[in-house]
Amino acid sequence: MTKLYLAIPCYNEEEILRDSASKLLNKYNTMMSGGKITSDSKIVFIDDGSKDRTWSIIKQLHEENSIFQGIKLSRNRGHQNALLAGLMTLKDKADAVISIDADLQDDINAFDEMLEKYENGCDVVYGVRSKRETDTFFKRFTAEAFYKILNRMGAKVIFNHADFRLMSKRALEAFSLYKETNIFLRGMVPLVGYKSDIVTYERFERLAGESKYPLKKMLALAWEGVTSLSIQPIRMITALGAIVFAISLIMIIYSLISFFFGSAVSGWASTLCSIWAIGGLQLLAIGIIGEYIGKIYLETKARPRFIVEEYLDD
Repeated sequence: MTKLYLAIPCYNEEEILRDSASKLLNKYNTMMSGGKITSDSKIVFIDDGSKDRTWSIIKQLHEENSIFQGIKLSRNRGHQNALLAGLMTLKDKADAVISIDADLQDDINAFDEMLEKYENGCDVVYGVRSKRETDTFFKRFTAEAFYKILNRMGAKVIFNHADFRLMSKRALEAFSLYKETNIFLRGMVPLVGYKSDIVTYERFERLAGESKYPLKKMLALAWEGVTSLSIQPIRMITALGAIVFAISLIMIIYSLISFFFGSAVSGWASTLCSIWAIGGLQLLAIGIIGEYIGKIYLETKARPRFIVEEYLDD
């Protein structure tokens, strides 16, 4: 049997936490009675500096049943760092850890198939959405574009996979060697290697509360993924610079020919457009390069990615 832990990041989830805990407890009891997981498996909530009653509810759940544990971060560090805190805290305690969001939109019944693949030798099992029929057209379009753009920009991710996955103890040990400050787990986990597989499932609608990943955060996450895992934007700047330089050579030759044949027409429109175009490209290039320099600055500081203030264990 597998000693299974759940790592569940939480931020302002007081509306759904007890309902989610009840569903997870029922699932765990079924899996324990079926001999799939050990009796000392745990459900661990990671409070990412919530401003509501999330942590007090986690403490109450722990007092009511020791199967529930809690990790409280010293302040809000964002979903990715909160999840990382859970994985790194639990890697020495479990045979395998499944990460899932607190709203349980991801199907907890996929746990069984994930465990089967783990027991068959997989160190990483990715939960992949089979379809997006419950999403609006705009949400579906932007989400699928998110994955396609990431892959085209060099950040290799599993299509339609978020952060619902199983990782073995060996995979977590290997992942702990990645020390960078700017993290994008969806793109970093595949870098570990080891045998992996996918489990498909249908995602449910959120029952209460608001999504923690609106369009603005999705765009920020995509940019974080690209700049953390790829230098493709800088290469694009190089290619763009080469194209602009080639065009400028053509324009110089054209201008000289026009001058010598006496057909040059003086005008300010083309000059003004050229100045604005080149100026815009330069500012864009400086901004992208500055983004990478900023990441280098943060990495060299080597500040802790998270600080655990309190850990409710046995």
